[in-house]
Amino acid sequence: MTEKQIVVLGAGYAGLTAATRAGRHHRVTLIAPEARFLHRIRQHETAAGHPEHRPALAELVRGRGVHHVRARATALDPTARKVFLDTGEALPYDTLVYALGSRTAWHGVPGAAEHAYPAERAAELSERLRTGVPGTVAVVGGGATGIELAAELAEAHPGWRVRIVAAGQVGGWFSAKGRGHVLRVLERLGVDVHEQSAVTGVDPEGLTTGRGRIPADVVAWAAAMDPHPLAAEAGLAVAADGRAIVDGHLRSVSHPEVYVIGDAAEVTVPGTGTLRMGCATAQPMGRYLGRVLAGRTDRPFAYRYAVQCLSLGRRDGLLQLIHGDDSMRPTVFTGPVGRLAKAAIVGGVVSALR
Repeated sequence: MTEKQIVVLGAGYAGLTAATRAGRHHRVTLIAPEARFLHRIRQHETAAGHPEHRPALAELVRGRGVHHVRARATALDPTARKVFLDTGEALPYDTLVYALGSRTAWHGVPGAAEHAYPAERAAELSERLRTGVPGTVAVVGGGATGIELAAELAEAHPGWRVRIVAAGQVGGWFSAKGRGHVLRVLERLGVDVHEQSAVTGVDPEGLTTGRGRIPADVVAWAAAMDPHPLAAEAGLAVAADGRAIVDGHLRSVSHPEVYVIGDAAEVTVPGTGTLRMGCATAQPMGRYLGRVLAGRTDRPFAYRYAVQCLSLGRRDGLLQLIHGDDSMRPTVFTGPVGRLAKAAIVGGVVSALR
């Protein structure tokens, strides 16, 4: 173990993966307020009332040179190389791994933050649906998170009427076969699909959209994610969407002693393009950076896509084959095969954290 001060901000897919690997060779300080890992790609299951799968961080870092500090980073001074915590402590570093990820984006929609349940409040949403008088729940967002959430809620709570509301098409980025399967499953589960319906307001009675009112007793918000603002506030070079711009080795282009990984980073890979946010890209960044910090590679980060997958309730799913640049192939696997493939991928994520 070396005495080099490596600090990792964030214990998500990227940060925790980097910390456990770097911790084989260095002493690492991991800054995160939570005691347990948040398996974010399973939040739709939590919202539906299924048991949570949240291993303790202490177990995940056991046997590594990783010291977990339960605190939240409030400020960053790249010039002085210090991280300021909500405990009042100023923590120095030689190398910083910035992996604070992303959070629900409200995009200034009036009433959304006040009246909608974001993914971060999945357990509260579950309790509301379990104890409330059944009515209508509207899921805002036609992306993967929204689709999985709508399907899971409809299956788990047949007494509730579920609606999915999208500004564009629900699952519109999939191949024709993939999108067709998603729509058929939603129809089978009784989910009302509202497409081309951008939400312009949320209130206790439901949604206002560009195509009129959509009544709802409960609103779940799965529309978009924003990167944590601390990178921009600290003066790191950021893109228009707030993600920190990095070079081919995942170093901040403005502060090379800071590595940025996961949803917090705008990463452009030759031949692949600018990577989208998500576990599928975050964990490979963490693995790569762990090797870099361990001195096991000096090659630039490389990444190619392979599949996209969805769970559609407990018994159905979609595995969509894709090209390396994230464009769709025509081949899909659906039904139990798709569901089992998604379950295997999700289960492998936790194993790969170490």
